[in-house]
Amino acid sequence: MSVTELRKALKEKTITFGTEKTIKMLKNGTAKKVFLSSNCPEDVKKTVTYYAQLINIEVVQLELPTDEIGLTCKKPFGISVLCY
Repeated sequence: MSVTELRKALKEKTITFGTEKTIKMLKNGTAKKVFLSSNCPEDVKKTVTYYAQLINIEVVQLELPTDEIGLTCKKPFGISVLCY
């Protein structure tokens, strides 16, 4: 998936960073779309995908590693999972 969709979401929407917050949003039904890094840990990927499928939310697998997503989001740390 292209980075342009992520950049568009960063400009237009409130983004939530982190696995725990994303899973919490999925459980509450407030997430609309989830982005995963290319090197996201497999157990995290399975958990997020499981909860996303329960409520029919799209999970986007980005072609960027965690450190590049952090730079794209202008954060000083790597990001594996984010959602809006």
